[in-house]
Amino acid sequence: MSIVNAAARKNIPDTLILVDADDNEIGAEEKVDCHLGDGLLHRAFSVFLFNPAGELLIQQRSANKMLWGGYWANSCCSHPRLGEDTLDAAHRRIREELGVTCELRYLYKFVYQARFGDVGSEHENCWVFAGHFDGMLDINPDEIADWRFISPAELTREIETNGEIYTPWLKLEWERITRDYLADML
Repeated sequence: MSIVNAAARKNIPDTLILVDADDNEIGAEEKVDCHLGDGLLHRAFSVFLFNPAGELLIQQRSANKMLWGGYWANSCCSHPRLGEDTLDAAHRRIREELGVTCELRYLYKFVYQARFGDVGSEHENCWVFAGHFDGMLDINPDEIADWRFISPAELTREIETNGEIYTPWLKLEWERITRDYLADML
């Protein structure tokens, strides 16, 4: 068992990578502290996984999440830990949350900040990845309340008509993905 997986299993607090606006590492802080108040700018990632029919896997975040619990998000989103490569972290989390192993393609990264009421904020330099898989899911119920596959056109319609049930990062990322990357991915 790797040190990273051992830490995850023992529920040891995650130490995240603080970055500047250009994604240069400038320090480290515990995950919860990165999300308090207006949030500390830290590195994160989002993964978009498509099945052979071209449908996107989306997940409803567990109600026990500090921020946006119960909201619908992309296939997987999380943070690299201190000393962990971002692509390696994305592979680790799709295994831990979804039971999936597949190739991931880096698309782009961007900085965003979103406040969740009085609870805290996301303030992230988020790397966006996409991949394709054809297999069974092994969903981690501690992370995911529900999941489904959705066509790109249907997701776009749902965001336009019922966007309040989706996380802010999904909406931002989906807009750019549909504009700049989706045609090449399907």
